Amino acid sequence: MRKELDEKLARHEHLERLLGDPAIQADAFRMAAAAREHGELTRLVTKYRRFLRISDQIRETNEMLRGDDAELSELAEAELPRLRQERELAWQELLDMTIGGEDANRSRCVLEIRAGTGGDEAALFAGNLYQMYRKHCESRGWKIEVLSASSTELGGFKEVVLGLSGEGVFRELQYESGGHRVQRVPETETKGRVHTSAATVAVLPEPEDVEVDLKPDDYRKDIYHASGPGGQHVNKTASAVRLTHFETGITVAMQDEKSQHKNLAKALRILKSRVYEQKQREQQEKRADQRKTLVGSGDRSQRIRTYNFPENRLTDHRINLTLYKLDQIIAGHLQPVTDALLEHEREQLRSTMEDGARGEAE
Repeated sequence: MRKELDEKLARHEHLERLLGDPAIQADAFRMAAAAREHGELTRLVTKYRRFLRISDQIRETNEMLRGDDAELSELAEAELPRLRQERELAWQELLDMTIGGEDANRSRCVLEIRAGTGGDEAALFAGNLYQMYRKHCESRGWKIEVLSASSTELGGFKEVVLGLSGEGVFRELQYESGGHRVQRVPETETKGRVHTSAATVAVLPEPEDVEVDLKPDDYRKDIYHASGPGGQHVNKTASAVRLTHFETGITVAMQDEKSQHKNLAKALRILKSRVYEQKQREQQEKRADQRKTLVGSGDRSQRIRTYNFPENRLTDHRINLTLYKLDQIIAGHLQPVTDALLEHEREQLRSTMEDGARGEAE
């Protein structure tokens, strides 16, 4: 954790230098991105600098305590308990702010929902998840933008991709990544049998342009005619865009907008998030012995939760959480679940990292 905080501090200082660079100042888009990221990091960095100052004071006071001056040693002995208490409080504040990993304080993310096994019922469940997240985001005051959607005739979604922004949005929603299973009687079921189907969710931090600066040479852009249920523009205007990132092989296709320019802008946002997420995952795997995500890997293949409609039950398998108020949760009251996941990781981090961090500070 100290390494992550040092990296955040270095990043903040790098952004401060960028903001003073005339070349960046002349580019309004990059300037705004750098300023936004700098602002997101400032609160965390301010608290970390305070923690470091107190730690330095404790080291200096310990040196005074071991010195030959009896009067200074007496003063140091009286001062140490207060400094240690201040450092403990500062560490607790940092711990709370860093729950959720390196990207916890990002205020923008991309949320992807895809129907899994189960045909039309899986697509309907994906639609239920979309409504649940949309209502939860509205209750939290977060901004929601539909970047891409592929709907079905019955009102569900094969896939829907959302752009979300607001304070704490990624910290809370990152734990939604994984497989979601539903058990219920479909409307088309004539014999009243309970069916099981699934959907997958991926929540990706949306990086700033100064972090993932994709150039046209980094990807292939294919333009083609949009396809869909119909409409005057379908197959008449080459507005659909497909981007293929050369280094990672990640592909993003976008055709929701009639404008090629708008489709390209949305596709680039999603591509940047996926490229950033993959690179972050590779880095985390390299240092997996230092820190692991405690409530799950975020892998879409991992089943994280079951929604049992006949029993009105939601079960999160990672933390053995069971709530018998599925009707309220699916209606958008997701806060009890996200709070429980955050508290679980907070307690795990406290028990596994606190002692080591305090030892480093001595």
